[in-house]
Amino acid sequence: MNENIIDLNNKLKNKRPDEIVRWALNQYENPILTTNFRPYECTILHLCSTVMPEIKVVWCDTGYNTKATYTYAEKIIKRFNLNIHIYAPKLTKEFRDIIMGGIPSINDPIHKEFTEQVKLEPFRRAMEELSPNLWITNLRKGQTNFRDTIDVISQTKSGLIKACPFYYSSDKDLDNYLKEYSLENEYDYFDPTKVEEKRECGLHGD
Repeated sequence: MNENIIDLNNKLKNKRPDEIVRWALNQYENPILTTNFRPYECTILHLCSTVMPEIKVVWCDTGYNTKATYTYAEKIIKRFNLNIHIYAPKLTKEFRDIIMGGIPSINDPIHKEFTEQVKLEPFRRAMEELSPNLWITNLRKGQTNFRDTIDVISQTKSGLIKACPFYYSSDKDLDNYLKEYSLENEYDYFDPTKVEEKRECGLHGD
């Protein structure tokens, strides 16, 4: 992490999430917000769409989400009138199940290719088509070992600036946010590439 980013994090560490979002959106003209509609995603979706209603929201739908997640996503997309951009794998779930025999375990050599197909390739496609210069996401400290090493502002290997407005927020903080704005949470969520809760999903561990 370069010195400028370290200085920025020192300045932003004690700022409220809405202040961080406003700062970030004032600095970069082509931001995107990524979501997977997992628990607490409603907070970042509500905050960013309130500050910038037209912000591009990228959802890389693996095709393995629960019925509850798909129902929840549809409800949130409509409620916030999200400028949603959905990217799906090139192969269908059914075709992949036949080729790979279902979701491979994390110890199976096929798991790397599985993650590439359902998550990494759709994400790269989104980045190439939308060419953002700011990536906003709801990563938080304490979620995974990798996420503990970043901060409010970080930079990917490709040089893209990543902003995490709720980085230092606890579950209780997010519960209070949901309550304040009468927002719903959805806990029935499944990520086929993680398997274990504390395992990095693949997009962020760069």
